[in-house]
Amino acid sequence: MLLRRCSFESPFRCIPSSILILCRLFSFNPDDDVQKVYSIISSTSSSEELKQSLKSSGIFLSNDLIDQVLKRVRFSHANPSQTLEFFRYTGRRKGFYHTPFSLDTMLYILGRSRMFGHVWDLLIEARRKDQTVITSRTLMVVLARIAKVCSVRQTVESFRRFKKLIPDFDINCFNALLRTLCQEKSMTDARNVYHSLKHSFRPNLQTFNILLSGWKTPEDAEGFFEEMREMGVTPDVVTYNCLVDVYCKGRQMEKAYKVLDEMRERDLSPDVITYTCIIGGLGLIGQPDKARDVLKEMKEYGCYPDVPAYNAAIRNFCIAKRLGDSYGLMDEMMEKGLSPNATTYNLFFRIYYWCNDLQSSWNMYKRMMVVGCLPNTQSCMFLIRLFRRQEKVEMALQLWSDMVEKGFGSYTLVSDVLFDLLCDTGKLREAEKCFLEMIEKGQKPSMVSFKRIKVLMELANRHEELQSLTQKMATFGRPLPTDDGIMKGMARGLSAVAEIEGKMTKRPDMSLRICRGTCVKDSSNVAQKRGFNCYLGEPV
Repeated sequence: MLLRRCSFESPFRCIPSSILILCRLFSFNPDDDVQKVYSIISSTSSSEELKQSLKSSGIFLSNDLIDQVLKRVRFSHANPSQTLEFFRYTGRRKGFYHTPFSLDTMLYILGRSRMFGHVWDLLIEARRKDQTVITSRTLMVVLARIAKVCSVRQTVESFRRFKKLIPDFDINCFNALLRTLCQEKSMTDARNVYHSLKHSFRPNLQTFNILLSGWKTPEDAEGFFEEMREMGVTPDVVTYNCLVDVYCKGRQMEKAYKVLDEMRERDLSPDVITYTCIIGGLGLIGQPDKARDVLKEMKEYGCYPDVPAYNAAIRNFCIAKRLGDSYGLMDEMMEKGLSPNATTYNLFFRIYYWCNDLQSSWNMYKRMMVVGCLPNTQSCMFLIRLFRRQEKVEMALQLWSDMVEKGFGSYTLVSDVLFDLLCDTGKLREAEKCFLEMIEKGQKPSMVSFKRIKVLMELANRHEELQSLTQKMATFGRPLPTDDGIMKGMARGLSAVAEIEGKMTKRPDMSLRICRGTCVKDSSNVAQKRGFNCYLGEPV
């Protein structure tokens, strides 16, 4: 136990140490200690400095405290390298074992920073010390980060490596793989992997619910639904919700209502998710008023709308450009004790961005901050792009300052647009300040942004500052700390795309972005949609 030693000059030196220990335990404030440890991780720059600061703090590093600290690091985008040192330092204590939550959170932090070598090292260390902390959730956390920048084949190979790490390598692990592929790759990839590996596992209800949840065409969903019945698996509310969702997205509302009738015949009550899908479907066919009526009708069946249900109704009116009705629903949900979330505000930010309405966007942002609803990455991107379009430097810097202070949004995505704005308007000192703030958070700025700032510094003869920035950038090492084969595979994939398209891309910067994995989820990217997954999703 790490306890603060009593000074010789303390007026309490005559009190027995056992009483001091009890007083400290009963006066323990977890929130204060979490903030102190988080500050130590953020402010220290070396392993030894971290250890000394933790020892001198006298804070008892319990499992619950470590869980909360790692959670804070995850959502605040703190330094991943120092966080790993903290994790290993606390884990080396005699008789101490990390919780599964701590391990999963640490792996997520490393995976987000693409430190995959450390991910596997940490998993091997965990297996040697306590194999029970590695669960199917651990597998899903790791595979999700790998799938963002690696091929389907490499994702499946990583899945197979877990067979030596997880004590119970069963259907839950297989379901975790399928869920990852549905979320990070494509449903076609998930279907191919399912048919390739289904004989090694016995598919259950959750397997089919995962596969049904991602299809956008009713024909594919109906095919899995029939296979499910043939295998004797009884559908539940989640299964029917998946069917309702795919019918609503396909604008086949009659079939969606038939599924509702079938649910009631089987004594399965539609839940709030069912009605939310119906609300979204009615909006797609241009009936926002009828969708709003569903909010009232569902109460008659004992089902009360939640925030996502209201968001679906608000979205319908936003699409119809009836902002007055959207505001009315937002006020209604607040009157019912439901707090709008970042998704609610993003519906309005999207409309303001399309209309180039800067003032309304800024007012909405200030409203979010007042009510305590922190923006997410999508909110920040709508705002920063609008600031960039209208060259509003002060607003952009205010947004960045709030991000750094409160720890919301993606520094990497927002900083690229911010540095473009600052460099174009000649705000070199502000760009340098934001650049250093990002590095202090343990986040690597893009090389494109660094090169822009480098050129301006050279023109301004600020060679010493440039040398300092170059040294700080060097601490991050290679752009992608993964196997060389991954980068080569992605490059080959991009070449295959060019051959499929019948022409070479004229944007070399796009090639670089795809190889680094920053465009993997950009649905507007033709290479990613038509060729990238085609190459990376070869049959396993």
